[in-house]
Amino acid sequence: MKKMMAVIAAAMSVSMLAGGAVTVMAQDEVCVGSMKGPTSMGLVHFMDEADKDREVSYTFDMVTAADELTAKFTTGDFDIALVPANMASILYKKTEGNIQVIDINTLGVLYMVTADDTISSVADLKGKTVYSTGKGQTPEYVLNFLLEANGISKDDVTVEYKSEATEVVSTLAQDESAIGILPQPFATVACKQNENLKEVCDLTKEWDKTGKGTLVTGVTIAKKDYIQENPEIIEDFLDQHESSIEFTQENTAEAADLIAAAGIVEKAPIAQAALPKCNIKYLDGQEMKDALSGYLEVLLEQNPESVGGSLPDDDFYYIEAE
Repeated sequence: MKKMMAVIAAAMSVSMLAGGAVTVMAQDEVCVGSMKGPTSMGLVHFMDEADKDREVSYTFDMVTAADELTAKFTTGDFDIALVPANMASILYKKTEGNIQVIDINTLGVLYMVTADDTISSVADLKGKTVYSTGKGQTPEYVLNFLLEANGISKDDVTVEYKSEATEVVSTLAQDESAIGILPQPFATVACKQNENLKEVCDLTKEWDKTGKGTLVTGVTIAKKDYIQENPEIIEDFLDQHESSIEFTQENTAEAADLIAAAGIVEKAPIAQAALPKCNIKYLDGQEMKDALSGYLEVLLEQNPESVGGSLPDDDFYYIEAE
């Protein structure tokens, strides 16, 4: 990292000119925030390797609620954050364009879980009560879009939102007739805890049937001024993140152990069972922009406030110049 080495050299020169002892400045420290779930599952190898001797030092902080994640990012507690896709667009508007998406880390992860054998698709939800997380976030907008695509009015389905996925899992355990919308790995956890529960519908496949592009769950963001001041750190992060996601995809048993050790899923076998369904995927550059912009267009049509009132400009997408 030329910029970083130049700063170190300059600091050493000033020290020598002053006649003092030469001291090497501490490693840059980058704080990364994420939510407990699939986005963090793709980070676990990166997290495990973070304490190795590097020019850039990373610390990681997992939270359970999107509001807490965005609040800490906004106040500067996090330099880089893995957030719900639509929340990135909302933050872009709130900060007057001082947000850029640097990668997509997770595609669709939502599943419908129930023991009710009469439920097998979104089309079966008319007149039913559904329990879900994500009020004002991806799960709400995905469900609303899919209800509309299946000719069902939002008024014909009662959706009770919980603050955390674990609350939905608890509701399903107490009432086997209940219907839950859960992200992975929580959908797998619920089914492992109760053999009568089944993943009856993959909402990503339901989305694909509509022909409306790609369902995107999680993206990684940083403030534009931070990116401009630290381009080498951003590129290092992207390299490490891509490698970590590849490790998670290709080494599910080892990744599952790390996921359990990090407390994302209680037991490694459950994590290993969930991983193939978590749609953890690294996309950057133009491929990232094409997937995310298409997804945000769908949300805009459904509810402009879900993306902050209007679509973000092209500078929302971090694309490294060739």
